[in-house]
Amino acid sequence: MTDAYSLNLRHLRMLPALAQAGSISQAAKLVGVTQPALSQALLKLEGAFGTELFQRHADGISLTQDGAKVLDRVDRSLASLAQAFRFSSNGLRQAEPVRFLTSAHLRGLLTVAEQGSFVAAARAAGVSAPAVHRAVRDLEALAGAPLVVRRGRGIGLSRAGHTFARAFSICLSELNAALDECSARGGRITVGAMALSRSLLLPATLATLLRERPEARVDVVDGSYLELVGLLRSGRIDIIIGALRAQPDSDIRQETLFIDQLTIIGRAEHPLAKKEASFADLACYPWIVARRASGLLERWQQIFDRAGVPRPDAPIQCGSVSLIRGVLVQSDFMTLLSRTQVSAEIEAGLLIQILSCIPDTPRAIGAITRLDWHPTELQERFLAILRQVGTKQVSDRI
Repeated sequence: MTDAYSLNLRHLRMLPALAQAGSISQAAKLVGVTQPALSQALLKLEGAFGTELFQRHADGISLTQDGAKVLDRVDRSLASLAQAFRFSSNGLRQAEPVRFLTSAHLRGLLTVAEQGSFVAAARAAGVSAPAVHRAVRDLEALAGAPLVVRRGRGIGLSRAGHTFARAFSICLSELNAALDECSARGGRITVGAMALSRSLLLPATLATLLRERPEARVDVVDGSYLELVGLLRSGRIDIIIGALRAQPDSDIRQETLFIDQLTIIGRAEHPLAKKEASFADLACYPWIVARRASGLLERWQQIFDRAGVPRPDAPIQCGSVSLIRGVLVQSDFMTLLSRTQVSAEIEAGLLIQILSCIPDTPRAIGAITRLDWHPTELQERFLAILRQVGTKQVSDRI
């Protein structure tokens, strides 16, 4: 199966000239190659995408519908690469350094970033270690900055390296999207799943999507917002589902699906089960709280800080709802959680909502994407189903 790494970047850079010139002979002059070489490059691209990109006429060529889609993705991918060089010291001295990039450069830097060594990167890429080393060093010469630095016994990316790796990932994401849009392989979507989305929202959405599109491929990555947002920014995740941020960064778009209510949850036989707990009561029992730097942890802290009372003892920090449920059922621990996440245990009579002087805390649940994300048709359908499922969850609560 063709993937983005197998595409020839030099050939891809010729597509805008072909579209602009409207003829192969004129485009050949623009890009500085012979007409036969450009014709051969176009044939190879059409073979890779599995579709005709240009219609041939007596007086020239014109983009097909698939060709227009591919060109749009290619323009976006090349713009991402060019953006990386704007932050490099060599970018101002060398004309169009992007034109020297190859797929080997992209694969070399990204596999080194993922694997942490040249040897492991070579093994993952299926090439020799000297080939990976050479690709990275050639790329550093183009960038005019060190991209890979020694860290202890391994290696990692420099600040410039992270910039280039993110640009390369977005480039590959756009090219893979172009391949999906022009093929019959069904398309793909990678979803970042925060805790609440894993119980009802995402399962219902995926079940509906895959009934409609059984040929589609979905990759679900579990994690917290901080763990997932970096993958989102690099294009390795298409969309994150979960609790929205109160003040998202400027490169992030958020869409609210419904408002969830956080409440205090404990076991059915908890000592506080039959009374309205005061702050003093809540401080008498241990708590399970979310992990550091999470929105849920901040909300739990704010409940007690705003009331001017000491925070209760919280010996367990955990992001796994299944583990939290297991501890709650077997102890007097309490936690701040959505009823939706423990609905099965509540219906089974194992867990309950602990009534207290603290009102339920609302939070927005929704979809998080890059501001410049351009979804494929399959990804658009996923979003449409997600909105329908979110609306149903709201109606079910009324």
